[in-house]
Amino acid sequence: METPTFTPSERAAFAALLDDSSPVVRRRLLDHFSGHPESSRAYLLELAEAKNRTLAWHARWFLTELRFSDPVAEFRGFIQSLNYELETGALLLARTVLPTVDAGACTEALDRLAERCRELVAEPSSVRERCRVINRVLYHEAGFRGNVENYTDPLNSLLPEVLTRKKGIPISLGLVYLLVAARLGVPLEPVGMPGHFVVGCFTEEPTFFIDAFEQGAFRTPAELLLQLRAQGIEPSLGDLAPAPVREVLARCCRNLVNHYTAAGDESHARLFASFVAEFDAAYERHSA
Repeated sequence: METPTFTPSERAAFAALLDDSSPVVRRRLLDHFSGHPESSRAYLLELAEAKNRTLAWHARWFLTELRFSDPVAEFRGFIQSLNYELETGALLLARTVLPTVDAGACTEALDRLAERCRELVAEPSSVRERCRVINRVLYHEAGFRGNVENYTDPLNSLLPEVLTRKKGIPISLGLVYLLVAARLGVPLEPVGMPGHFVVGCFTEEPTFFIDAFEQGAFRTPAELLLQLRAQGIEPSLGDLAPAPVREVLARCCRNLVNHYTAAGDESHARLFASFVAEFDAAYERHSA
């Protein structure tokens, strides 16, 4: 009969080995975990929800390899946890469609982009100057761009696909921008304007915004308010306020509802509509 849980020394030993990239080590861990499915699933699920992001992603890799993980249930659990972190949420969302996605490869791709930016930043530099460096790396060197040819392709909203294909929509390109900036310590915020997602800097005067869909173009508050009026929207300053991570991820899901509907994929459209409803319900429970 299987021991219900691993001992503290076993848990510590596994945690020390979990991020080891050696195929031999990984194979031995997989063999051990598969021989103790109940204990392993409980242990790996606990790590997958922990604050150590590196261990969490490796735990999810083992869960997927061992078929212990249900990506849809995992994302629902993330929504209900109210413990929202942008990169984790974007990758968990993607796994509901791409269950075998290599999250480690995605984080490494973002790390490489940030490291290239770091090489080019001349200190001391302002936030605006560092954003110019990010623009150079993302748009001129790496070749990221807006997918104007096939805007409603659902893959435009999935972070791993955006990193691979180097094209996306305003919110997914904005996520790449924010995640690279965060690695550099650049204080930027997501801004969910009606009909268009931008990135904002609120720590420098004057406040400025970045349109990640338009090659990182800098925008003033007045320009964005005029842009909204041109679309027939009567704007308010609240339209330019930072958006919480919850709303950013819910907006990604709403986009996917629309894009899967346009593609005739009603199953995925219903799935992402259910995620939107769960974000709303979790927020209401928390606010009550």
